[in-house]
Amino acid sequence: METMIDPSSIGDDGLPIMPAPPAWYWMLLGRIVVLSIVGFSLWYYQFESLITTIILFILVVPMEKIFPRHKGQKVRRPKWRLDVAYALSAPFLNVFGLIFAVIIGFFSFTWVLGLIIGYFGLVDMIPSSMQPLVAFVLFDFVGYWAHRWYHEVPELWKFHAIHHSPEHMDWISGFRIHPMDFALIAPGFFFLVFAGFSPETSGVLAVLQIITGLFLHANVSWRFRPLHRLIQTPEFHHWHHANEKEAHCSNYSGFLPLWDIIFGTYYMPHDKRPQVYGVDEDVPKEMMAQLTYPIRDWGNPMTWPWKIIRHPFRTFGSCWRFYMQVLRGVKHSTFRRRGPYYPPFRD
Repeated sequence: METMIDPSSIGDDGLPIMPAPPAWYWMLLGRIVVLSIVGFSLWYYQFESLITTIILFILVVPMEKIFPRHKGQKVRRPKWRLDVAYALSAPFLNVFGLIFAVIIGFFSFTWVLGLIIGYFGLVDMIPSSMQPLVAFVLFDFVGYWAHRWYHEVPELWKFHAIHHSPEHMDWISGFRIHPMDFALIAPGFFFLVFAGFSPETSGVLAVLQIITGLFLHANVSWRFRPLHRLIQTPEFHHWHHANEKEAHCSNYSGFLPLWDIIFGTYYMPHDKRPQVYGVDEDVPKEMMAQLTYPIRDWGNPMTWPWKIIRHPFRTFGSCWRFYMQVLRGVKHSTFRRRGPYYPPFRD
């Protein structure tokens, strides 16, 4: 029996016409392209941030001298050279940060939720004038949980502990950050891009969080009491960095303390101010040792490619166990009892 061929499926050249890819294919491809462009732009911005750093130095340092929170703290306080080294190395360290961001963003699976929202065109239903505000709230909500997990999941805390290791808080201490911490903004960033929010909005929010973060570390005495429950202030973030039992695991919000209030991690006492900073762990004091501190139990990084080639299944198994351990920590952190302090998770 001869097979009947639909003449409409044959092109003018006699070859069959291939069916067009489904709409979701082009949407997914478009989101990946946008993500790549904005990600590269963020990395390029790091070079421009040297100018921003100089401007912040000119503006913030005089404020720290005139209105100091901790009087007598000098600009050249202990370990200031270490923080300057981080600031100058940021454009190059963040190359690795972007790699980590892609990995964390992918395995956070926030992009799946964003893709579902984008597929149904829910973002397009929001008036264009309101989209930046909605994106801001969603970005901050996802950022709250990512930041919380970086504190409360031991495998992630090893990376974030570098940022909390300074025992003196000022604007330059905000630069002391492991490249892996660059991935903190990745879940929210992936969600916004795949949901269909404009790349400009996603990029601006990411850059804004980086810049405002530096000011929030400043050694200034302003408390901004009326704003405590409305927007993050230096006082709010200093309590987040305080190495005091009552303040542990608190004040995770990036912009809006609303999330800490809702999820029981808000801590802003009226009768005292943070005095002690740093971490209890024995974090190394030198830059290179700090960068390798979170992965020192993983072996020599120079041998990783060879191990992957020689033992691919064993490597995959190790990565899978690590991932599942992180997920167990995430589950524990998400559903733990409300409150700013709790015993660290142990499996």
